[in-house]
Amino acid sequence: MIRAALVTVISLLFLSACKREKTQNPAGERTEIAVKYAKGFRITRFDSYTKIEVSAPWPDAKEHFTYILTSKGETIPDGVTYDTWVNVPVENVVVTSTTHIPALEALGVEDRLTGFPDTRYISSEKTRKNVDLGRVKELGNNESINTEVLIDLQPDVVVGFALSGSNKTYETVQRSGIPVVFNGDWVEESPLGKAEWIKFFAPFFGREAKADSIFNHIETEYLNARKLTENITEKPTVLSGAMHKDVWILPGGKSWAAQFIRDAGGDYLWKDTDNTGSLFLSFESVLNRGQDSDFWISPTMFSGYEELKTANPHYKEFKPFRAQNIYTYSKTKGAGGGMLYYELGPNRPDIILKDLIHIFHPEILPEHQPFFFKPLDQ
Repeated sequence: MIRAALVTVISLLFLSACKREKTQNPAGERTEIAVKYAKGFRITRFDSYTKIEVSAPWPDAKEHFTYILTSKGETIPDGVTYDTWVNVPVENVVVTSTTHIPALEALGVEDRLTGFPDTRYISSEKTRKNVDLGRVKELGNNESINTEVLIDLQPDVVVGFALSGSNKTYETVQRSGIPVVFNGDWVEESPLGKAEWIKFFAPFFGREAKADSIFNHIETEYLNARKLTENITEKPTVLSGAMHKDVWILPGGKSWAAQFIRDAGGDYLWKDTDNTGSLFLSFESVLNRGQDSDFWISPTMFSGYEELKTANPHYKEFKPFRAQNIYTYSKTKGAGGGMLYYELGPNRPDIILKDLIHIFHPEILPEHQPFFFKPLDQ
């Protein structure tokens, strides 16, 4: 009898707790949207609103942001806390990084872009056409956006790009009543993590299903390409970067760029370093380790051997220079001169990976036509 009474009491307490938890959630059922690779955001869908949480808007950020999206005319339930409220679907948007452009185009909402800082750097043909037709207003540059022009546009939302939490421009925009949300795609350390930020954009336009389909395709293409190099035993050694003033800048061993080399079946010579960003080394130290490397990729902005030799005659001491095994992304440019590697590349890591596999192991993808990475001009 005592045991039965205890079971009854515990059951009642459990049901009571469940009931309290349910009543404390005025928005009803919640659904966590699958985010597999990106670490900087999460999305939760409730009956009456969508919550987007951004935990990494810039490197080493201590600030976390919560954005609430509701259909126009809807209100936010009592008890829901947030930093910014956006009515969706968004019909008029301002974005601030070229990496945002491919996401808008992939979702089919590029015509909703009305303002951008430094429009000359936009390379995509679709959005470039809208810029040339005057449909996208010039907003100055990211460090000092023309807030008067931006506020006159009255966008439904501004998607911000920031290096730190101190940005008076965005504060001014927010005070004018225009919502600002931060996108941290560039902070992600994995190729698929960067590309997955298309899911961040989707709820603002009601294009969640399309974003899932697009990302699933990119993920499948990337993983299938990576499988092709899994059993390779002989991996070519790879050097990257070039001199800038008095230092050689190259990717750290835990960086986005280094992961591409590894996944493409290359042996990156600085793979054992812990840096997720860049390394800054002397010419002598790079020459000592990389002089006999098999390939040299991403020699910053250089596009030809003569240009490289003119900048520093000692580049000739590297084996890839003599063997003409240097490949660059700087030759793939848009109409305005912007490099597609920086605009489209983060959104299409599958193409970058196939380019590098074709370079390191041409027998694996013999029919692939490199898009981003091309040989230096002779």
